[in-house]
Amino acid sequence: MEIKKCVKESFSVIGKEGSTKDGAGFIQKLWEDANRHFDEVAHLAKRGENGMIGGIWGAMSDFSRSFKSWENNFTEGLYLAGVEVVDEAEAPEGWVKWTIPGYEYLYVKCTEADVFRKVLAYMEEQGIELAGAVHDFQCPEENGQAYMFFPVRRR
Repeated sequence: MEIKKCVKESFSVIGKEGSTKDGAGFIQKLWEDANRHFDEVAHLAKRGENGMIGGIWGAMSDFSRSFKSWENNFTEGLYLAGVEVVDEAEAPEGWVKWTIPGYEYLYVKCTEADVFRKVLAYMEEQGIELAGAVHDFQCPEENGQAYMFFPVRRR
């Protein structure tokens, strides 16, 4: 597993929001809902030079919506299943927009089991603290390759 660093300035995601209070399987249900109604937000998506969608995010936050880590040992919080959009986009009815602050991130391709725990263990070994909620990312330009982004410093 290769851990890399990057800086990502503040960005916006429009998606379907839910929480761990919604019960088991809530994340899968959010993705099903978002995918089923994607045509409602497709025109708002940020796109690369090749016209492809810039990114699909499983963004997370604590319940205060301040983008802190999930609470109770990462078991309680909010999740937004959505697409990165232009900052001035407005969420259509039934959708929610989050603007995530800029951070310096450690990120890793999800190519093996338990990436989340392995990266947290690496961070602890290196004396690096988590500065916010971890986000899932799927890169359309890489055939949907999944990544996890671990914020280590707010910008």
